[in-house]
Amino acid sequence: MQDTLDGMPRKLFTCTPTRLDTWLSCPRKYRFTYLDRRQKGLPWAHNSVGSSVHNALRDWWSLPVDRRTPDSAEELVARGWLTDGFRDDGQSSEWCDRAAAMAASYVAGLDPVDEPAGVERTVATATHGMALSGRVDRIDRRRSDDGGDELVIVDYKTGRRTLDDDDAKSSLALAVYVVAARRTLRTRTRRVELHHLPSGTVAAHDHTEESLERHLGRAEAIAGEAAAADGAWRGGLSSRAEDAAQGDADAIEAIDAAFPPAPGPMCSWCDFRRHCPAGREVSTDLSPWDGLAG
Repeated sequence: MQDTLDGMPRKLFTCTPTRLDTWLSCPRKYRFTYLDRRQKGLPWAHNSVGSSVHNALRDWWSLPVDRRTPDSAEELVARGWLTDGFRDDGQSSEWCDRAAAMAASYVAGLDPVDEPAGVERTVATATHGMALSGRVDRIDRRRSDDGGDELVIVDYKTGRRTLDDDDAKSSLALAVYVVAARRTLRTRTRRVELHHLPSGTVAAHDHTEESLERHLGRAEAIAGEAAAADGAWRGGLSSRAEDAAQGDADAIEAIDAAFPPAPGPMCSWCDFRRHCPAGREVSTDLSPWDGLAG
């Protein structure tokens, strides 16, 4: 049965930058995440740290202005602390204190009166082939050089690696958020910033129309590949998944042709490593807390 009638517009592929990035990094992981919906492995402690800090910074902006203080940021981290993935209560408590101090240090450099244009704001845009949406950590409203209003896409980072301007420039997600923020908020947007809380550094890039067009074209190409694979899954491959799980060589070959693995160093950190022989061959076992900084 065909998806659309002849002459009717084709349905847009609905996606997020995370979904596109998952396809690009490993089609097999994409299948496990969005189609097969395999059970994930144990939660990671560094994800608990990141989520706890992100949630605290979100809630900090909802406080009355006179309560937007470093102490309040610490309290919000402690109140919403996520304990998944830590070795024991002692390690969890130590990292709660570290994360609270990190959030407090960060908000100490913010102007509590300067309301963002959006906090965890969903923005969206569409092209001829995809409907793309995502949630931005923060959208600032600042004065541009010509005196007008300009939006800035801000993304919080809590990982170990310090980021640089090339990371901001090359980020597909941030570039897409620029395009989507323009469409959603109807305001000039070109600057993206990665705020790395552990180091207190900001990596930034000012996009041009040409660079945004390149990123959007790249996103469309990835979306086209993912949409085709989704169609193959709905068109019959899903019915062969059970046979593949039972070791049917033909079913395994057919599914892997559409969703091939991409084994590499990041397989050690994959949530679906236990389901993927190819990933296990090139990776090592990690404890859920191994992603924490020293």
